[in-house]
Amino acid sequence: MAVWQPSERYPDPRIEVIDPRFSRYVIFSAAVEKLGEGMRWAEGPVWFGDGRYLLVSDIPNNRIMRWDEATGAFSTFRQPSRNANGNTRDLQGRLITCEHEGRRVTRTEHDGSITVLADSYQGKRLNSPNDVVVKSDGSVWFTDPPFGIGGWYEGLPGKQELPAQVYRWDPDTGALTVVIEGAHGPNGLCFSPDESVLYLVQSRATPHRLITAHDVSADGRSVGEGRVHIDCGPGTSDGIRCDVDGNLWCGWGMGSEELDGVAIFAPDGQRIGHIHLPERCANLCFGGLHRNRLFMAAGKSLYAVYVNTQGATPMR
Repeated sequence: MAVWQPSERYPDPRIEVIDPRFSRYVIFSAAVEKLGEGMRWAEGPVWFGDGRYLLVSDIPNNRIMRWDEATGAFSTFRQPSRNANGNTRDLQGRLITCEHEGRRVTRTEHDGSITVLADSYQGKRLNSPNDVVVKSDGSVWFTDPPFGIGGWYEGLPGKQELPAQVYRWDPDTGALTVVIEGAHGPNGLCFSPDESVLYLVQSRATPHRLITAHDVSADGRSVGEGRVHIDCGPGTSDGIRCDVDGNLWCGWGMGSEELDGVAIFAPDGQRIGHIHLPERCANLCFGGLHRNRLFMAAGKSLYAVYVNTQGATPMR
């Protein structure tokens, strides 16, 4: 990993404009900042606007970290975390977490107690829920690859009882349904701004990793078969988020140093920009007062940069 050095000048040379369309999203006097370090594999950042803080998972260290905007303090929020990975918030502002060790998706109530939303399907244990998003109807959508049950580093070794799939948890009935079968290493996911499309990272697709686009049904409860939206080529994506204009901001890396960071794609699937980091970026989210600060969980560290757009999902 390259040694981190703050940019000495504006514009920050780490922010690369590949297509002129990306220029409008770059703030001339905003540079990439490192907010915290000392993790082993940072994942699942989620912004809490009402408390002005960000949570980020440190999977191998079995903890969730907290960064406070007002003080800049970086501290432990929860340990053990049952090897927490992806995080988000529901419509009531509660923390929703994917846990490798527990092989489950949980909700942290306002009083701090934990409710299990899903840990099995048709009598079989989930694999290791990876990433999660909440739709505007309150439903919880999550991916369930076996990545967290393959060893001791990010969970506990275990038997895979179910195929790798994408699930929808119903907020009214608590029922779990499969929305995508046959996915190759389902990983990060997000909805388009109008929730008409679900984007999914398939990180075990061959010969290249893929981001597929799945049209959401009229009732909002299922999706179509999907189509290739982005061929990741020599790199790979992990966590993804949409901005209000429908651009995809993708955690990126693996293969060579120049791939590490965040790759940005226009709604038509064309790559338009790249934010270079000295570590592979696993996941990201938008936050800050105006939802225009991009937080990036990358390798051992947490980074951020202000951009001239907003995350598609409102802060809760």
